Amino acid sequence: MSQKFEGTENYIATEDLRIAVNAALTLQRPLLIKGEPGTGKTVLAEEVSKALNMKLITWHVKSTTKAQQGLYEYDAITRLRDSQLGDERVKDVKNYINKGKLWEAFEQDERAVLLIDEIDKADIEFPNDLLQELDRMEFYVYETGETIKAAQRPLVIITSNNEKELPDAFLRRCFFHYISFPDAETMTEIVDVHYPDIKDRLVKNALASFYEVRDVPGLKKKPSTSELLDWLKLLMNEDIDPETLRQQDAGKLIPPLHGALIKNEQDVHLFERLAFLARRERN
Repeated sequence: MSQKFEGTENYIATEDLRIAVNAALTLQRPLLIKGEPGTGKTVLAEEVSKALNMKLITWHVKSTTKAQQGLYEYDAITRLRDSQLGDERVKDVKNYINKGKLWEAFEQDERAVLLIDEIDKADIEFPNDLLQELDRMEFYVYETGETIKAAQRPLVIITSNNEKELPDAFLRRCFFHYISFPDAETMTEIVDVHYPDIKDRLVKNALASFYEVRDVPGLKKKPSTSELLDWLKLLMNEDIDPETLRQQDAGKLIPPLHGALIKNEQDVHLFERLAFLARRERN
């Protein structure tokens, strides 16, 4: 495959992530992307599709999602109702076959990107139920007796938030990459993409506070990249003086507009306790 992913102007891809995407393209295997929420796993598929000029087909997985829904669903109830009404459509069973996202990806004339988003939300059997279809890139439709085979093998990108372990048989068939949380240098590049006109001092001081918040022991939910970007937007909108961010120790005092970063009451209480202890030590 001659196409290579090099990142885009809107997405800062580390070298090891670019290698992972290109390895999946070369091997024609699904790319399994893990990482904590907010590290850009879903956005990666969008940017790969843009960079390589491929159509993006997205299958958002929920706790109730079944593997069969990705292939097709047969609407027997509607067919029965139509037969009672004497509808001519009942003569062709194809009128009651609803195509799933895999079918849509398989019938594309050009190679597409198929995103299976948050696969770990589904039942534990869900990944195993897709093994054969993702391996062979084909499946059988029992109601019509036809085999649907991929015209062009799609690039399959699968994301997981690590909510549950995935089966070994499934993992063997994937190329795996874990998106590490960006360091300060990479994060500065990400911020620059989103807010090119932001003041350097604000970024520097805000990042220092942000990483201090993430490092607080006992934090239930660490703030993510997307939450940092929201926070920076608020800091700019409220014209917060960058120096006020450095006048406080984020490990002891809650940062301004903290609702963008801290998303549950346990963590708010944790910071309040730290602030109380800090004041008591000073006194």
